[in-house]
Amino acid sequence: MPADTHRTVTITRTSAGRYAAVNGRGGTLEFGTGDVEDFTPVELLLTAIGGCTAVDVDIFTTRRAEPESFLVQVDGEKSKDGGGGNRMQELSVTFRLKFPEDEGGDAARALLPEAVQRSHDRLCTVSRTVELGTPVVTRIEP
Repeated sequence: MPADTHRTVTITRTSAGRYAAVNGRGGTLEFGTGDVEDFTPVELLLTAIGGCTAVDVDIFTTRRAEPESFLVQVDGEKSKDGGGGNRMQELSVTFRLKFPEDEGGDAARALLPEAVQRSHDRLCTVSRTVELGTPVVTRIEP
């Protein structure tokens, strides 16, 4: 497997209920428990799902035309499963894109359903991982 397949983030507690994630390129993202404006981990999951497919669709459609507006909304219901554990259900991604009323815009609109489907079926690592259900291993190190 090529070395560039590995991804990692490091999370540090910055204060009570507040954390900072740092990726391998040095990017930082702050999040928390939801008692302030910061994103919660669940909201970050929704963001990752929508962001992943938004990038795919953006790449495909903007080859034809620059959108006048590009909005992706991700929704889900937080619930408890049969064992009492928390989980997200009824996840949905809604695209609201507007392209110019010209030949390029027509081409982008025509390509949009295929771009969304290709992202869902093959390209978006995040939503495919969620749908396929990948085990998460936890460890405690000294």
